[in-house]
Amino acid sequence: MYEPIRTKSVHTPADHADDFPHRSREEELDIQLAGHLAALLAVTDELGLGEAGDRIAEQVARLRGAPPARHAGLTDAAPHTLHRRAHALAGRALVVAASRADTAAAILAAERMDAHTAAMAAATTPPPAAATGTTAPAPAPVRLVGAL
Repeated sequence: MYEPIRTKSVHTPADHADDFPHRSREEELDIQLAGHLAALLAVTDELGLGEAGDRIAEQVARLRGAPPARHAGLTDAAPHTLHRRAHALAGRALVVAASRADTAAAILAAERMDAHTAAMAAATTPPPAAATGTTAPAPAPVRLVGAL
């Protein structure tokens, strides 16, 4: 009545599935975390934050087993843009560090997020009225989405 299926199903395991090495979840998270921290290191170096860059480089070296390559690949981006990029990279690193329970990397990523948040806030805050000699209007209060 029906002709039998002559091809293998896509759900059938491959003949030699064990021929190539597999990485564990922890190894994958290590690789991912090292990548995020290396990207953060590049932006940190571009911002000229030497001490912070050294701390990030230590974590990358711990995860990779070798020190990261550091260079001054300048993008000519505005500092505010670089701080925003670094904040996002630190956030990604924090998520991965938390999922692999790496306390040292998580603390470092959280500190970098705080530092870049403060730098972005300082860049957008107008100078005090006493410094300019004029009376500046008070900044509007920040209202967070979902806050009461």
